[in-house]
Amino acid sequence: MCARNSIYTNPKPCKHLADYKLRHGFNTYDSIRNCLKTTPNGRTRVAKHTTKIPRCSFCDRYQGRLYFCLMCSSLWCPTHILLHTQSEKGHEVAIDMDRSELYCCLCCDQVYDPDFDKVVVCNQVKDLPGGSKSKTNGFEACGERSSKRKRLDSGIGLDLKKSKLLVSMRDRRAKSCYPLGLRGLNNLGSTCFMNSVLQALLHAPPLRNYFLNDRHNSVQCRKRSGEKLCLLCDIDAISSAMFSGDRTPYTPAHFLYSWWQHSSNLASYEEQDAHEFFISVLDGIHEKESKIRNSGKDDGDCQCIAHRAFSGLLRSDVTCISCGFTSTTYDPCVDISLNMDTSNLSSFNANKPIKPDEKTSASTLSGCLNLFTRAERLGSDQKLHCQNCQELRDSSKQLSIRRLPLVLCLHIKRVEHSLVRKISRKINQYMQFPFSLDMTPYLSSSIVRSKFGNRIFTFEYDNANSSAAYEIFAVIAHSGMLESGHYVTYLRLKNQWYKCDDAWISEVDEGIVRASQCYMLFYVQKLLYNKANEDSSFVRISPRRDPFESTAGCS
Repeated sequence: MCARNSIYTNPKPCKHLADYKLRHGFNTYDSIRNCLKTTPNGRTRVAKHTTKIPRCSFCDRYQGRLYFCLMCSSLWCPTHILLHTQSEKGHEVAIDMDRSELYCCLCCDQVYDPDFDKVVVCNQVKDLPGGSKSKTNGFEACGERSSKRKRLDSGIGLDLKKSKLLVSMRDRRAKSCYPLGLRGLNNLGSTCFMNSVLQALLHAPPLRNYFLNDRHNSVQCRKRSGEKLCLLCDIDAISSAMFSGDRTPYTPAHFLYSWWQHSSNLASYEEQDAHEFFISVLDGIHEKESKIRNSGKDDGDCQCIAHRAFSGLLRSDVTCISCGFTSTTYDPCVDISLNMDTSNLSSFNANKPIKPDEKTSASTLSGCLNLFTRAERLGSDQKLHCQNCQELRDSSKQLSIRRLPLVLCLHIKRVEHSLVRKISRKINQYMQFPFSLDMTPYLSSSIVRSKFGNRIFTFEYDNANSSAAYEIFAVIAHSGMLESGHYVTYLRLKNQWYKCDDAWISEVDEGIVRASQCYMLFYVQKLLYNKANEDSSFVRISPRRDPFESTAGCS
């Protein structure tokens, strides 16, 4: 759907990597081929030591990430790799052993090199059943294969038999039984946050229908705007590739570059927060469609696909404790951020995740929603001016949901900040969440009725045309620590769960999903979920048909 543009090229290597390749060529790349090992889940790692645990050469540390110096083959932890580089001239480039990615010690960032990527991919293919075991020059062999990869268009273009095995080495069965749209996304250097959110967005029924209906035509968009970079065009291209039937992992390099241009403050190969990325992408979609429509409407009335799918309305009631006067405001939102109840976790260890079968107090999604909509008394330093009393008064604040969106995104806050110690830690607490969710108790109509003794009111609080019944379709989970974690997405298609771990797709049971450290939960209105499941083939719909036609009366 989206023609390739000459402006999209592989990222230029950093100066230190370019100097290293100029001095040493590809000899080191070829020599480490035997150290690259593909694990059962399909990841490629550097396995330098076979009998002893790899440790940092300075502090003897063996946990967390370790870096393998390309010059002297020594191992260093993230804390001491810079010390090694500063003391040894020419030792600027290393390899992240866990991820098989190049790392510049002076730039303190992952760097991309297509020549190194060829070696890694060649090794992955070699380790597949039936893969080539030839002892010929590995770099040349990789170069021959790389011409078939079409890295910036369709991901790794290996032959069909091997590409099916590459999608999930743990699940050997034929992938033809997987629903259309399941396709891995290659990691471009700590971009699991991006891949996890894209999987959820592209399988949200409103967005999926929008792009498969060709509601955003890339050719017409570029002719109309004359812009070479367009976030919507790149999402359209990814959507087309995901539902093309091709099972080989796709490389979203075009999209990453466009997103960097939109959010230059986040443009790096460092790990980013998936929730911040989600908000940034929706903002980019809104900004682009607003330019196309020349619309200056507020987010609550915006007709862009981002707000049509995700926009809801929050109600905030601030009540004076003295006279009972209530001031009400409404704010649009595209997601709801929920605090976890950690009051019963005094002995909680941030380094040890809590398993679902352990006897401990676990948070529940309903408990988090109750906490979100519970009236909270504001502190003495937060006194507000009461319009009735005409002076500063103590007050209470209560949030509720005035209007529900088609797609409900719930963000679970898993970062806890200590103002005393001035540190942050991740909350690894287990949280129970339902697959079917009724949001009725958290609507403004329900909250106001409860406040007045459940009397029956018929005024503006009622959502007569909106459904409060939701079904879950995606879960983004985060594992590991704040500084070195990993995101994966669990997708629910036809009541079967699939794990999307970057390029690797595998079928999992619901127990795995429930036991995950959920970070973002995606629900869709039940009527829309059932309608999406009825479409078993996900065939492209006529571009004249409105993708929201089937949801009339539900929005």
